Amino acid sequence: MRHLKSFHIFHVAAQSVSFTQAAEVLCLTHGAVSKQIKVLEQYTGQQLFERQGRQMVLTQAGRLLKQYTDVAFQALEEGKERLQQQDPSVLEISCEPTLTMRWLMPRLDGFFRETGIDVRLSTAGGPVRLGRSGLSLAIRRDDFVIDRDYRRTVLVDEWIGPVCTVDYWRQNSQSPERMKRLHTRTRPHAWDDWLSRDNQRNLHSFGQDQHFEHFYFSLQAAADGLGIAMSSYPLIVDELKKGRLIAPYGFLRSGHRYVVLQLPDSDSQAESELIAWLTDQMSLCCPVEEAEGYLAP
Repeated sequence: MRHLKSFHIFHVAAQSVSFTQAAEVLCLTHGAVSKQIKVLEQYTGQQLFERQGRQMVLTQAGRLLKQYTDVAFQALEEGKERLQQQDPSVLEISCEPTLTMRWLMPRLDGFFRETGIDVRLSTAGGPVRLGRSGLSLAIRRDDFVIDRDYRRTVLVDEWIGPVCTVDYWRQNSQSPERMKRLHTRTRPHAWDDWLSRDNQRNLHSFGQDQHFEHFYFSLQAAADGLGIAMSSYPLIVDELKKGRLIAPYGFLRSGHRYVVLQLPDSDSQAESELIAWLTDQMSLCCPVEEAEGYLAP
């Protein structure tokens, strides 16, 4: 079809009503977006956008055309999803970012060697749209309202506890006021949640606090000896086994679980195999000890 590129650029610009935002989404320049809109206006013989103050808004003709591009590009998206679903050796999966980097990716090659199923990962947390987004499954911590229509498979209960390096513990454990608690803005209440479940620990006496933007960064900072971070057991199980990190206060159940979300009517063999594999692997991610602590071997 002639001018399909122009129609696509118009569609993106119409959704954002901003040539600048459309340019960022499409990885184009503002000028390139503006040029393609003019090409489409010449092709249709209609003005599609008009300036109101500092903003570009759709004209009546633009709003009408957007109704058709919404239908057209939604149909293309659904067609792409059906094609992907016909390939039994490919799964599009969304997973929590820190769980992806610290637990799933180091193990995923084993699943491919066992099954030949190619798992393509994207990272995100919280609510997700399966199916229309092109995603087959989502792996999540169930700390948000989950769509009731999704089929949910529990992988493992989450256990939480503070972790640090052996050297950091040896140097600071006798003087808690010298210890630094590492926080993350993506789990701002992690330490409070821990303290509310383990009120025997006098960790309020820690002398310093440092905040990081993401959970992954706080765990990495703990592994680098910068302080003591609140952790989730699956995310640091490998470092515990290697002795790179210790959990001197042990672990407690957080009240949350890691789950796999799936469309309710799915009958994909590949999805079933991945869920079974995840369940088996996650079964190894339950602490043996609850309160005695995980110290260096």
